Amino acid sequence: MPYLIVGLGNPGPQYDQTRHNVGFMVVDALARRIRVADWRRGFASLWLEADWRGERLTLLKPQTYMNRSGEAVAQAVRALRMQPGQLLVIYDDLDLPLGHLRLRPRGGSGGHRGMLSVIEHLGTEDFPRLRIGIGRPPAGVDPADYVLAPFADAERSVVERAVQRAVEACLAVVAAGLQLAMSRYNGPPPGDPADGAGPAPGGEPGAGPRETGGEAVPPRG
Repeated sequence: MPYLIVGLGNPGPQYDQTRHNVGFMVVDALARRIRVADWRRGFASLWLEADWRGERLTLLKPQTYMNRSGEAVAQAVRALRMQPGQLLVIYDDLDLPLGHLRLRPRGGSGGHRGMLSVIEHLGTEDFPRLRIGIGRPPAGVDPADYVLAPFADAERSVVERAVQRAVEACLAVVAAGLQLAMSRYNGPPPGDPADGAGPAPGGEPGAGPRETGGEAVPPRG
């Protein structure tokens, strides 16, 4: 089955390594993993197509800025004649601890404006998504500033491992299906102190954080 895998973020080099762009980071790492690099412009995005183990994959990075991500995603879905179940949207989440992953088959935006835009333009919440935990900002730090700031040096190794796990999770969705991927990848990274209870039935961690998304904001300046 063909898949459309979308990473959410803001375009421009000034946002490359910011917390809000972790969706772009995952899609870029996925492209490297499947050894494709011929990004082209279309659907108000950068996108490419590849075959992986007999499956057709389309990777998409909307270039509309976060709050208008749905415009690009809807264009691609219509042009490629994709069904909601063939979509996987990857984005940051303030309310997941740093490095934790959460795959879900459907759901609301949880306050994430990029995801809200996608839902509004598709007219449905019934599509898979992969959330990457970026953690809450320190006391006194505005979430809007926090998501648009680069990861701290002490966070980078955790983020790099999370991005690689997210790539594996994406490929597991394609190869084995969403439910199996959820059971394997939902929750903290291996070796994390929180990794011990194992996933609850259906792949959701037994004591995960509430279902919300990171606050997406337009770039400032």
